[in-house]
Formats: sequence, structure tokens, C-alpha cells
Amino acid sequence: MTISTSAAMNSVRVLSEALPYIRRFSGKTIVVKYGGNAMVDEQLKESFARDVVLMKLVGINPVVVHGGGPQIGSLLKRIGKESTFVDGMRVTDSETMDVVEMVLGGLVNKEIVAMLNQHGGRAVGLSGKDASMIRAKKMVFQRNNPEMNAPEIIDIGHVGEVESIDPSVVDMLVHGDFIPVIAPVGVGEDGQAYNINADLVAGRLAETLKAEKLILLTNTPGLLDKEGNVLTGLDTAQVDALIADGTIHGGMLPKIGCALRAVQNGVCTSHIIDGRVQHALLLEVFTDEGVGTLIHGPCHDAG
Repeated sequence: MTISTSAAMNSVRVLSEALPYIRRFSGKTIVVKYGGNAMVDEQLKESFARDVVLMKLVGINPVVVHGGGPQIGSLLKRIGKESTFVDGMRVTDSETMDVVEMVLGGLVNKEIVAMLNQHGGRAVGLSGKDASMIRAKKMVFQRNNPEMNAPEIIDIGHVGEVESIDPSVVDMLVHGDFIPVIAPVGVGEDGQAYNINADLVAGRLAETLKAEKLILLTNTPGLLDKEGNVLTGLDTAQVDALIADGTIHGGMLPKIGCALRAVQNGVCTSHIIDGRVQHALLLEVFTDEGVGTLIHGPCHDAG
């Protein structure tokens, strides 16, 4: 067998392996949270764009929610404003919120849209403020302080949490053969803008859209056990046990909480995958092995 024939046969094998997944997920919605290294490394950015466009071309409906923390921090630094964090959350005063909206809804969102369009997609950028899509409320942040009888309430400014999501604009775009790209900025009843964690927005959007999958791109291989091995194929009870015994801790807790809530509220599977791997999306969706942690809910078991 010649080298070229061998390469061709390998391509056939890959396509053959992907076929059942393409058939299974055709017409289904997959919400992807795009962030981390995949947003800054040029090769990873290109492979992400190709993956999303290919998913759309084979009949899957990808919806992208993106972060942009490093880009926000960079612009704040350029204008001489120091970034302040409380337990990983950016303290967002009015001036910082202006920068957040400029970066997320403008620079980052439009770069992703342009990238997807350049690779043959039909992407449309949205902010959660558009058509009041993401209704938000101010996040009340509490911290336990041993010196106080009650938890300390800390004002972290215009940081919000999702109150509700109106999916009508996203549905219209999806059924119009577009790829929605959403900046995680919400709006309160008083018209105030709120900066919301992109994982939380992606999770709630997946629930609202009754998505087949929620996929969170991260800078880790997935959920690791205490020996450093990737855990996958977990159900909600197993995840709860891993939280209880301390295997899941620290910065992974909010991400796991988001993935867990999604499958508890109708999303078939949540995936926490390594965005540092080229074509991570295609590997997770269209191959038997995948590249991260899969958490499945009741609808996955039923299917």
C-alpha cells in the first residue's frame, strides 16, 4: 500500500467513524462556550472556526457563546485602569462595564464572526442586550468572615447572573441557517448592563434552547481524578460524589456546576473539553474517544 493510499484509507476510516454521529446529531443544537487558549492561539482559532462551520454544513446547529477576560484586562491596562478580582470575579464599576461591552460586544464578538465567515460560515454577532435576550440581575456576592456573625456582602459592581433568556432571536437565526455568536452581557429591568460569566450564559442558553449538547472549551484536559487521569462518561450522581470527596474543587467547581445543571434541566450531555487541542470540537462530537469529560443526563440514557 502506497503512502498516498494509506493516507486516503485513513481519511475514509475517519469519515466512516463520523457518519453515525453526523446522522445522530443532524438538526440538533449544540451550544459551545468558546474561551481560553482557543481564543488567542492563531492555529487553535482557525481549527475552531473550521470545526464550527463544518458542524453547520453537516446539519448541526452550533450556537457560540464567548468569553474575553484577557482581552478586557489588556484594554483596561492600556487605558491605565487596574483590574481587581474577588474570588476570580472581576469587580466591574461603570467605567469597567463600558470597556467590557466594548471588548465583548465589539472587538471579540466581531473577530469571531469574521473568522467564521472567512471559513465559509454565515455567522451573526449578538450581545445579550439585543432584543433583551438575556435578562440579568445584579449578583449578590457573599463571603464568610469568621470575625462577623453573618456573611460579608461585597459589592462587585455590574456583575450579573442570568434571570431569564428569550431564545426567539437565536431560534430565528438558527432556522435561517446562520451561526449565532453571543457576547455574555445581560440587561436588567432598569436597562443597566451586566457582565455575566460566559460559562453560566452558555449553560442557561443550552437549557433554554433544549440543546443536545453543552460544550465548554477549557485550558485543561477535562475533569481529572486524584491521580491526574481524565474522567468521562459520568452521570450526575457520580459528579455529586466527586464534589463531595473533594476530587472536584477550586476553579473547576463553577464549570462543573454549570455542566451539571444543564443535564439536570434537559440538555442530553455536557462536555468539558481541552481547547488547547486542535479540532477539539470535531474530536469530541464525531469520534468514539473524544478529548475531555462527558457528563450525561436522563435523556442521554433514554436515547
